[in-house]
Amino acid sequence: MASIAALSVFGAVACGRPDRPAGTIVMASGADLESGNPLVTVHPLSRQLQRHALFVTLVKLDSALQPEPYLARSWQWDASRRAVTFTLLVGLTWHDGAPTTAADIAFTMAAARDTALGSPRAGDVSVMDSVLALNDSTVRVVFRDPRAELPTVLAELPIVPQHVLDSVPRARWRAHPFSTAPVGNGPFRFVSRTPGRQWRFARNADFPPALGGPPNAQQIVVAVVDEAATKFAGLVSGELDVAGVSPTMAHLVERDPSLMLMTPPALFSTVLAFNTTRAPFADARVRRALSLSIDRVRLVRAAVAGYATPAAAAIPPGLPFSVAEAPVLDTKQADSLLDAAGWTRRRAGAVRTRGGVPLDVTLLTVGGGDMAVEQLVQADLAARGVVLTLRVMELSSFLATVRAPVKQFDVVLTGIPGDIALGHLSAMFATAQRGGALDYTGLHTAELDRQLAAARGAGPDAASAAWRAVAAELEAAMPVAWLFHARGVQGRSRKLKGVHMDLRGELVSVARWTRQDTP
Repeated sequence: MASIAALSVFGAVACGRPDRPAGTIVMASGADLESGNPLVTVHPLSRQLQRHALFVTLVKLDSALQPEPYLARSWQWDASRRAVTFTLLVGLTWHDGAPTTAADIAFTMAAARDTALGSPRAGDVSVMDSVLALNDSTVRVVFRDPRAELPTVLAELPIVPQHVLDSVPRARWRAHPFSTAPVGNGPFRFVSRTPGRQWRFARNADFPPALGGPPNAQQIVVAVVDEAATKFAGLVSGELDVAGVSPTMAHLVERDPSLMLMTPPALFSTVLAFNTTRAPFADARVRRALSLSIDRVRLVRAAVAGYATPAAAAIPPGLPFSVAEAPVLDTKQADSLLDAAGWTRRRAGAVRTRGGVPLDVTLLTVGGGDMAVEQLVQADLAARGVVLTLRVMELSSFLATVRAPVKQFDVVLTGIPGDIALGHLSAMFATAQRGGALDYTGLHTAELDRQLAAARGAGPDAASAAWRAVAAELEAAMPVAWLFHARGVQGRSRKLKGVHMDLRGELVSVARWTRQDTP
């Protein structure tokens, strides 16, 4: 467990303030960063550091979530709208000095589609038929069908260096040193990593002015801090400049004159993921009954102090095709579904049984804090005659269990990191991504594949209807009970300037962050 002493990454702490080099910003991560490789990453903070600090993307999104030039300075569609040609900035180098070229883009997109790698972004890039480097500064993308606009993945998936990874079999990328000592081309470069404790990134003085120029900060340190109280104490002491805080501690941040509370929208959902490959959750009626039993409004109010939206469907709020709907709580229908599935009880308050076997299931969780979400769900299900036994696991063991090809659990409480392109839904349910990092439920159907493919390929006029069809299909199959969609709860020092947070992420403006080191 992290302690205040562990946060003193620069040595002595004098007068309650860390003795740190000028221009150094320290942020907290609740867990060690998953990887430096953006093609294998699902951890939200890891993704943001990759996208906004360590690497560049082909294009980027403006505040209205529309693509604008980045590494690609311009692009031209052909008459069919099936192909687009990008003209790239010349002169961007990788942090080892090698030039960034169109070949890196073609290499990245090919790797993302490779089933041997099993990238969580495979569904997003499946809309592309080919990616061809015409020369060092020109790349042509051909899509499977005509498109009205660029796919969002081009603004979300960083480019990786071909010269570092092309000799490595893709099945071995996750274990390659690039994952823990990445070579990027963004405004910050990787410096060092202490496993389980911290990562350091330094200013890239050669980052081109056309892409925003060198960042303001000299150094960013990511400190791994897993306890809510320790994060808050680090903010108060000045050892941390920014940290996600427990929603129940948000009021303490608001009361501290040295701190500011930021609550940006966030693409992160908390869910119950059912193992659909075995009883009792092989039966969709049981899955739906449990979902209908949970009071999501109470859950958000009591467990996360209101800093979330009770989930009515899979699509998070804030996106162009989000729908504002109220979550459904229907205990009578839940009882009826459980009865129909053969799980009956002799009287109200009794445990349901079928063939003399009680409906007793185990919930896996990584826990943390007072486990309010777990206990509230447990109480709601107990009222329906379902015994929910909580089992707390260490994170690596938890992930190994839920990602195993043969799933040996009942149900898990977990967070699902999302993205603007909704690629996480493909990573969870597309048959082509079976066995991937987000394949928790084991549910894959031809109809879901069809709906997901239609949504990924839809133009702006059809996207809303297409993604709502995906959400409706997931509602019918109910492999996951979506509990709530989070809001970010970030505490930051008032000394930290230039901070902007929105749906693009808490680190969208990290290159412009400045720490006011003097009073």
